[in-house]
Amino acid sequence: MDTALATPPATEASTSLRKLYLLRFAFAALWAALLFATADSLTPASATLLVIYPLFDVACAVVDLRSARESGGPVRQLYVNVALSTLTAVGLAVAATSGIPAVLRVWGVWAITAGLVQLLVGVSRRRMGGQWAMIASGGISTLAGASFFGQAGQADPSLSALAGYAFLGGVFFLVSALRLGRARRAA
Repeated sequence: MDTALATPPATEASTSLRKLYLLRFAFAALWAALLFATADSLTPASATLLVIYPLFDVACAVVDLRSARESGGPVRQLYVNVALSTLTAVGLAVAATSGIPAVLRVWGVWAITAGLVQLLVGVSRRRMGGQWAMIASGGISTLAGASFFGQAGQADPSLSALAGYAFLGGVFFLVSALRLGRARRAA
């Protein structure tokens, strides 16, 4: 193999991460639109959507783990993310039987903890470029999680805030994907 033409592992990792971030944006946008359409009540369709979101996060973290192992990335934090998202899927399935306030509380705990993990992963990958959006997203997620608890206590809570939260998170993934592409072209 001609090593002059080989793609360096860091570049391969950023290309893989960029594709994953684009997929996460597309999924978040579609998911948010579907949840927003059913946000006023907790139906079997909205409950299914709620459980699918953290399961998709698990799948993305597993894909991310593969590239992180090859590039020396944040493997430990990604394993934590897999565990948190798996527990959240189970928690949301149970919470959906109790109503929207319970769902908002479970989602709030997930947003806080996953936001902290995302913040740590973004900081550990900052040399790759394009990670400031992931760092900001992690911080915002932590704050949003706390606000879901407040919304759970309202007289007529809705799931619409979760749709907005997911869409905004998707936008942050899109920004990071675009920045990674720019950093790769500059390298």
